Amino acid sequence: MITLHHLNNSRSQRIIWLLEELGVDYQIKHYERDTKTSLAPASLKAIHPLGKSPVITDGDQVIAESGLIIEYLLQKYDNKGFMPAKDSAEYWQYLYWLHYAEGSLMPLLVMSLVFNKVKTAPMPFFIRPIAKGIADKVMNSYVGPNLANNMRYIESHLGNNHWFAGDQLTGADFQLIFPLEASLHRGIKAEEFPNIAAFVKRVQTLPAYQTALQKGGPYDYA
Repeated sequence: MITLHHLNNSRSQRIIWLLEELGVDYQIKHYERDTKTSLAPASLKAIHPLGKSPVITDGDQVIAESGLIIEYLLQKYDNKGFMPAKDSAEYWQYLYWLHYAEGSLMPLLVMSLVFNKVKTAPMPFFIRPIAKGIADKVMNSYVGPNLANNMRYIESHLGNNHWFAGDQLTGADFQLIFPLEASLHRGIKAEEFPNIAAFVKRVQTLPAYQTALQKGGPYDYA
């Protein structure tokens, strides 16, 4: 049986949704973030040396990284067409967006989170203006403009596509729901990005997604 090692408020919530859509037998082992640091517990390192979530175990296989987990599950268990036919136009769109989510979008979101935390972190009063100045400079000159450009890019794409690879739900949509939920939660305005907001709402109304929320536990982004 598949075991998902699930951390609250993390990328692994999207894997629960995928497992529900696939209808496979699985179980969830829950892990909680440290309430002070928001970091994953050290117990996750017993599953994978990096101590991150999501991680799945399936027999003797230990699979980490969201994109690889999605590809593994689809190649082994998909009977609903969540992976388009190979060499089709939809297949390459699926692969592109699957890798784009973590390769291009998530680094910007993580950087935004880190530099915003720097501005509010406890520090000596004489250091605070310097740290805030550096954080603002990075946000205003690099992270902010690049993040806005990526959001406009996604918004435009979703203006012409019901799902990321076209008319059919694919693994790319499972991968992208987390960063887009997080983006709406952390500050992008739904009225400025209506196609992104509509995509997120479309996913969140799916029965399998709703079931995944119940099984996953606390999740701030839904």
